[in-house]
Amino acid sequence: MILHPTSPYKAVFFDAGDTLLTVPGARETMRRYFAEREFHRTDTEIGDSFDAAFRLLYYNKPVLGNELCSPESDRLFWVKLYRHMLDDLAAAGHAEEETLHRWCHELYDLFVSPEQYVLFEDVRETLERLQALGYRMAIVSNFAPTLRHILKYMEIDYYFDPIIVSTEVGLEKPNPAIFQLALEQSGLPASQVLYVGDHDQNDIWAPGQVGIQAVKIKRYAYHQGDGIHSLRELLG
Repeated sequence: MILHPTSPYKAVFFDAGDTLLTVPGARETMRRYFAEREFHRTDTEIGDSFDAAFRLLYYNKPVLGNELCSPESDRLFWVKLYRHMLDDLAAAGHAEEETLHRWCHELYDLFVSPEQYVLFEDVRETLERLQALGYRMAIVSNFAPTLRHILKYMEIDYYFDPIIVSTEVGLEKPNPAIFQLALEQSGLPASQVLYVGDHDQNDIWAPGQVGIQAVKIKRYAYHQGDGIHSLRELLG
């Protein structure tokens, strides 16, 4: 148990992707997308290539912390990631450059739509318990501008105030300024906030730079180090 009657926290701030929500059928969705274009790869091949690209370009990317963020930069990042995946899948031998470029943009649009997402099974229960106990909740997330629509689609948007989305505020993790902005908008001191996320630099190091205590949630096998495996562990 991390949140208990003697803990100093009055609010819990969350990351969104891979903390609260996920795309459970991503491999199958991409396989079908490619198959419709006569490009055939297995779920395993697609998943392994995507995971490798994600770890390289996102999870293990160098920490600069001062990049500006916009809807355009978010799209460009994911287009780069999808192209890295397609290169690994040897798609260049199947389609022209212009076609592959279009595929990357179409994949981006597909995977920022609300219909692709589901909540992890522990989320709704935990949010209800936190609200009942009087904790304030907020979101600080690197995400496309569709995040608010996704949260509303999931019917959990009303739990969170503020909702800080990188592509809306022009800042992205691991820039600590995005967490300072969240504190300013919430009106809370850092000492009263606990942050929960899955990324070592973005969600543990960065909030710590403004005095926010953070805990890592390990949803997948590649998540290493200390942390919790379920949001239920916050409350025991």
